[in-house]
Amino acid sequence: MHDVLDPDSERGRVYRCLVGRPRARVADLAHGAGLDEDTVLAVLRDLADEGIAVAFDGAGTADDRDHSWEALPPGRVVETVLQRDALRQATARRAGAELERLYRFARRDAGSYGALEVVEDPAQVLAASHRLQLAARHQIRVIDVPPYSGSHAHYADQEVLQRRRMAAGVVYRAIYQGCAFEDPVAGPNMARMVEAGEQARTLDEPPLKLAIGDDDLAIVTLPADDRPGVVSLLIRPSSLLQAMTAVFETLWRLAVPASVAGVDLRIDERDRRILTLMAGGATDDAIARRLGLGRRTVVRRVSVLLAHLGATTRFQAGVQAARRGWL
Repeated sequence: MHDVLDPDSERGRVYRCLVGRPRARVADLAHGAGLDEDTVLAVLRDLADEGIAVAFDGAGTADDRDHSWEALPPGRVVETVLQRDALRQATARRAGAELERLYRFARRDAGSYGALEVVEDPAQVLAASHRLQLAARHQIRVIDVPPYSGSHAHYADQEVLQRRRMAAGVVYRAIYQGCAFEDPVAGPNMARMVEAGEQARTLDEPPLKLAIGDDDLAIVTLPADDRPGVVSLLIRPSSLLQAMTAVFETLWRLAVPASVAGVDLRIDERDRRILTLMAGGATDDAIARRLGLGRRTVVRRVSVLLAHLGATTRFQAGVQAARRGWL
């Protein structure tokens, strides 16, 4: 029906002539529209069927060519077009809403809904982990907790992939459970990755197994509720992914650098006293005066202790030292 308002279409040309020629006949309309009479007559019959034109004196008979035609007022035609458009849009919205419900229902049954996808097949989880690492451009953040079920071949493949990505400039930051380096299979792999440049820290009891590639994808692995084994959640950009990123960064600040993991946690009495005074808010000058040490000695020891504890402030150093039993 829209083409009735289009002056370049045949229907639009006939209707425009009809609007300007009350009670016009076919021959007159054909001359005004620049069309042959058969075409004009066919258009008029279509317009009559749609209620846009009316024929007088025998419309619909074999003598239509000889009778006069009148146009429906353009305002009513436009209103009819708009009403039909509104009806089509409402119908399309209803159909779209129904298709959307079907789309989401089908993918919920298939283990996918919105930003969250549930994956139970270990091979699919491994493939997703590879995709996450290959797609990362800036950094990969990992929290790794037992059980460490990967084979020697799995860890060997992971080493190759991680070295490749680190060589491409991707930063790996990993938080391990304190006992991780004691695992006969995973431990040596982790140690080699730290030596290769991975930034690693340890935490007593990380709450979950997590991998985050940039801000694009996270994989959370959890024990299955109703059976042995695990399930993995693939989380795409969303508020949930932002929450997982915040969890990692919070735990990272609490974790201890892995470079000192597993070493003798005893410190000498001098460092213990320095840490105690640091935790109490004492300045380097105050510590030096209190312990009878040179200021440069105190500054050097404070720097070493901060590095060992993975702390950026004296308060953090005090918290980490207490966690490690140094205070």
